[in-house]
Amino acid sequence: MATLEIEGRKVSVTNLDKVLFPETGTTKSQIIEYYTTIAPAMLPHLVGRAVTRKRWPNGVDQSSFFEKNLAASAPDWLDRRSMQHSDRIVTYPLFSTAADLAWLGQQAAIEAHVPQWRFDGTEPGRATRMVFDLDPGDDVDLARCADVACEIRDLISDIGMTAYPVTSGSKGIHLYVPLEKPLSTSGASTVAKRVATLLEERSPDRVTATMAKAKRTGRVFVDWSQNNGKKTTVAPYSLRGRSRPTVAAPRTWAELEASGLQQLRFEEVLERYAESGDLLANLDPAMDSVHESDTTTDKLDKYRSMRSADKTPEPIPTTTEPQGNNDTFVIQEHHARRLHYDFRLEHDGVLVSWAVPKNIPVDPKQNRLAVHTEDHPLEYATFSGRIPKGEHGGGDVSIWDSGTYELEKWRDDEVIVVLHGSKATGRFALIRTKGNQWLMHLMKDAPSDNPPPKNISPMLATAGDILDLPDDEWSFEGKWDGFRIVAELTHGEMTLRTRSGNDYTEKFGALQSLADELSDHDAVVDGEVVVFDDSGISSFEKLQNATRDQIRFIAFDLLYLDGTSLLRKKYSDRRRLLELLTTGLDSVLVPPRLTGTAADAIAESRERGWEGVVAKRTDSVYQPGKRAHTWIKFKNWRTQEIVIGGWRRGQGRRSGGFGSLLMGIPDGDRLRYVGRVGTGFDDRALDTLAALLAPLEASDSPFSSMLPATDRKGAVWVEPALVGEVRFYEATESGHLRHPSWRGLRPDKEPKDVALE
Repeated sequence: MATLEIEGRKVSVTNLDKVLFPETGTTKSQIIEYYTTIAPAMLPHLVGRAVTRKRWPNGVDQSSFFEKNLAASAPDWLDRRSMQHSDRIVTYPLFSTAADLAWLGQQAAIEAHVPQWRFDGTEPGRATRMVFDLDPGDDVDLARCADVACEIRDLISDIGMTAYPVTSGSKGIHLYVPLEKPLSTSGASTVAKRVATLLEERSPDRVTATMAKAKRTGRVFVDWSQNNGKKTTVAPYSLRGRSRPTVAAPRTWAELEASGLQQLRFEEVLERYAESGDLLANLDPAMDSVHESDTTTDKLDKYRSMRSADKTPEPIPTTTEPQGNNDTFVIQEHHARRLHYDFRLEHDGVLVSWAVPKNIPVDPKQNRLAVHTEDHPLEYATFSGRIPKGEHGGGDVSIWDSGTYELEKWRDDEVIVVLHGSKATGRFALIRTKGNQWLMHLMKDAPSDNPPPKNISPMLATAGDILDLPDDEWSFEGKWDGFRIVAELTHGEMTLRTRSGNDYTEKFGALQSLADELSDHDAVVDGEVVVFDDSGISSFEKLQNATRDQIRFIAFDLLYLDGTSLLRKKYSDRRRLLELLTTGLDSVLVPPRLTGTAADAIAESRERGWEGVVAKRTDSVYQPGKRAHTWIKFKNWRTQEIVIGGWRRGQGRRSGGFGSLLMGIPDGDRLRYVGRVGTGFDDRALDTLAALLAPLEASDSPFSSMLPATDRKGAVWVEPALVGEVRFYEATESGHLRHPSWRGLRPDKEPKDVALE
């Protein structure tokens, strides 16, 4: 592995000759060189902003994916901030150096996307700029976009605002407007929407401010919604993942008013920067001023604001001066309104503090709630005494234990330390779960005598209606379209088993990265192997012929962890531990839990194009191999696993092969006939099925009743050994599937596993 030294930081690089833009032969090395060269112009527009990356690891002609969470393998020198989303905590990288951009290029993260706000300390701040995304509809060219951009420029200049144009590197134009006084993101959205709507009212035949794609034909869509605090826009100077290496390039208004406007390639952008500098220099404040504002906050301001020196004996220093060796801990027994214990670690000049109601865990099987509180001064490490009633934390404080600690990891959402005290000894992890709530866990230092279970059959969900389930007792998540897999992970070794117990480790060997990232653990994880289509929707059909690079592992349950079986633990606890275990890992996706009611969950699943929703009782235990009523699946479309009992000869293009398959559901020793399926097959599926069915031909029908004359005419019977899956509209009164369409074979399942949904 090669290393680049950039501004005193070492950036590991690999595969520098790898071509990421096949049409132009542009390599990863050229992308890294572009980003490090353009860094002085690009960084002021990134600094302080959460960076979402869009990666093309195999080049722009292959699949891509968005990445928000920073992987554990990211270099320690890379700045980061953690942010609470509705369903999880995400740790984003923050860029401020050319080395950061070199790392971006090494990741084949061709695009960098950022919001319009900057972090204020550790929390998202107000919007410092406003953006309009001008997206041309069908039959609209870049020149029309430029005309609309000029109209917006003139419109906002009347209210004292200045706009800076950027050709997006894709189809349209971005207009950035610096905000002299930062606004809330909702306020920025409101202003932008008003401008877009006013423009639509003036020119309804040329402009639309409506999201619906049907409204965009022949018009320019002025997208104001990217000012929402949850949305991002591709950053100025970012490359784009198109067939050619184009850039979101700053332009002059003279260029937009002239003819022949085109998107620019990265070579052109570098030449322009060398000649004219950063055309967006007045858009964002200089980097130095951002860094200065980040460092002006005194870490003890909150502590002092909650105490009065003339009323409490607690130490209240007037200044914060970092001191000590960052190796002291103290646990104080605190008899306030309720007894609790305050756990404090010396870090960067203060005591970072958590209130632990039940004190630190004494068994690796325990997880204790720890509530993050305000930083305390270092002098507090020796404090004992009585805080007067009525004052913050009023009650008696005594030192329960103190000593030194060794630091293994310190992140915004995870801290791992080894304590050396008289009572508190061992390796502890503090993991943020939501807001100021953390879990404290005593980690095992040696392999457990309780080995992980093998060959666990996954728990199954019962089909049913979920609309009347109370959301305070049930948890909702997406239903995925793939192969159910139980992953057994043992210190870097991996075994993958299907629902029927088949070993798929070699077939899905690309998932070894999950075992590698969890090499410090013994774990058994329940999940689904999927392939996403171009719209980001899991596709069972695409999984049939997927390459190694296309498959992903979605984890939705944790059954065993480091010596502890979790089968009898509540689902809510298993899920929380799974989220903690996989935070920051690139090798696994943990789907978000759907908030709100069951109806809300169903609506969101349909909007996202998911197969359906699975409802799980929050207090449900894991029942291996059982189809339990504590898990209920609701499908947005109907699917059914079937056993192939025969086939009928094809006609026309399919003459010489099969035209349709005869389907059954196991019924004792025979199959109950449920109809035939003749659509949904591509050429590869036809060839594969023909080869598999040929050696299974049988002289007798496997069905328990005689088939209708039209279905049995020319039928070839086969041994009922192959399982497939079909999608269908509805079932008739006789149990036949109406309008079935073939989805694929289910080699992960045995005929005995098939049941009527």
